[in-house]
Amino acid sequence: MKLRFAFFAVAGFLFAGSAMAADAIEEAPAAPAAEITPVFTWTGFYAGLGGGPTWANGDFDVFSEDMNGGLITGFIGYNWQLENNFVFGIEGDVSYNWDKSDVSPFEVGLETAGSVRARLGYAIDRALIYGAAGWTGAQAHIDGPVGSDSDMLSGWTIGAGVDYAFTNNIFGRLEYRYNDYGSANLLGLDGDFHQHVVMIGVGYKF
Repeated sequence: MKLRFAFFAVAGFLFAGSAMAADAIEEAPAAPAAEITPVFTWTGFYAGLGGGPTWANGDFDVFSEDMNGGLITGFIGYNWQLENNFVFGIEGDVSYNWDKSDVSPFEVGLETAGSVRARLGYAIDRALIYGAAGWTGAQAHIDGPVGSDSDMLSGWTIGAGVDYAFTNNIFGRLEYRYNDYGSANLLGLDGDFHQHVVMIGVGYKF
């Protein structure tokens, strides 16, 4: 009799313990899902505006003159960011220059310019450090007592800079560029033109 009572007592205790454990498992709150932070990428189209000071020079047969001033520019491009954080891109821009100088009896200067460049960079979080090179062209003009003349120059450009993404869409830019526009013949004078540019800009990544 005592043995039977002990058996039922142990069985009842085990059943009650199993039920309590099951209730505890069922009532335990589910762990919150981990929040996934999207990873920023430079891949995609972008466009922007910029401007800054310029230091240009026109080296003619009979004189050489500095034509310092400034420019405003609009740019558009596309980037491809690889898994190793290297970034390849292509960019085009159109600028207007206020580079001119008076060399009595002449006034010489640069006006509309543009370029198409390939870019190679490395992304560090939201910063993109890059170098760029490609084709560039500009319109040079000269005014003198016997008339005026202009010519479209064609040459090469090289530079480096950094883009920084303040948000997923808005980024800022700081860039240095050297432009070698080649040579032109203006009013019978042969001249070579080159330019240094420091530009600050802001862009939108689509």
